[in-house]
Amino acid sequence: MSDLCQKFERDGYVVIENVFNDQEIEEMKGAIGKIVDDMNLAEHPKSVFSTYDEDKHAADSYFLNSSDKIRFFFEEGAVDNNGELTVPKDKALNKIGHGLHFLDPTFKKMTFNTKIQKIFKEIGYQEPEVVQSMYIFKQPKIGGAVTDHVDSTFLRVDPIDHLTGVWIAIDEANTSTSDYRFVRTHDTTGGSLLKFIGTRPTYDQSKFQHVPISKGSLILIHGLVVHKSEANTSDKSRHAYTVHVMERKNTTWSEDNWLQETEDYKFPNLYKA
Repeated sequence: MSDLCQKFERDGYVVIENVFNDQEIEEMKGAIGKIVDDMNLAEHPKSVFSTYDEDKHAADSYFLNSSDKIRFFFEEGAVDNNGELTVPKDKALNKIGHGLHFLDPTFKKMTFNTKIQKIFKEIGYQEPEVVQSMYIFKQPKIGGAVTDHVDSTFLRVDPIDHLTGVWIAIDEANTSTSDYRFVRTHDTTGGSLLKFIGTRPTYDQSKFQHVPISKGSLILIHGLVVHKSEANTSDKSRHAYTVHVMERKNTTWSEDNWLQETEDYKFPNLYKA
């Protein structure tokens, strides 16, 4: 067993330094900048992303049907009561997701990168499939907190531990098992499309550890490891590119997950795309 695999199995996360060089990081920044520049605000609702308001996405088909699309989600502090942006659009976004990994050539190249493939081979994944990708902005001053959570709340697989998140630091990121699930309601009568079920867990805040990540490095996060990020109150952005990977072998993807394959789109194999 490799040292990386041992650390990952022991701690549930592992920091891997200097995976992407400065040129690759700038390429990702340039690609997301072009996506934002080309985005026509009139063609997208001002969908606000929040981890505090659990009903925010309950009736949001724009969010629900985003597995094979590039969707735009805004910070709460960037949209006024009339639904208008209070800052330029490049400073208003919380994140862009969830199909960057195959719809944009730059993010496809970075996701299905031999360096990422090698990491998943080291932790023993045999048939890894990329289920979603996001570019997270953590805007200066208004970048919202992500409350403590485990990824298996939102992306449920069986066995439950066959899911790993990859968090790639585009900017410097300095210190500044549950029955709780986020699922489809399968409602067809006009009611809520999504809901949380189970009892929301609480965690001992004193046990969280700060894990600063340098630009170009990444952190692997097990799907059952509790993690969070605080609001960005600094004057610098904390951009990151993230993907979630499922071990498909002997694994079932829940039909209740908010994120689903479509007739024309299937989760791509990390080793083959």
